[in-house]
Amino acid sequence: MQMGGSKTTDPATSEAKVEKTSFDVKLEKFDAGSKIKIIKEVRTFTDLGLKEAKELVEKAPVVLKSGVPKEEAEQLIEKLKSVGATASME
Repeated sequence: MQMGGSKTTDPATSEAKVEKTSFDVKLEKFDAGSKIKIIKEVRTFTDLGLKEAKELVEKAPVVLKSGVPKEEAEQLIEKLKSVGATASME
């Protein structure tokens, strides 16, 4: 009598269902006319100077901020969208 083959629960599969708690905010693209507004917005949530923020924005698509909670990431994305950027959460 075999009993070991009837259970199909894989511990790795169960762990994969754990919700992600930290996210990256990625600038996908932006309208060239909104570039200055986007640079200013990026400076509000990073510690970058004007030159560094400009260089970062110009590298789009690029991760702007890493390891933030979902709620904060959503707020940052909304702020970026309000100034003409397309952003996503990864």
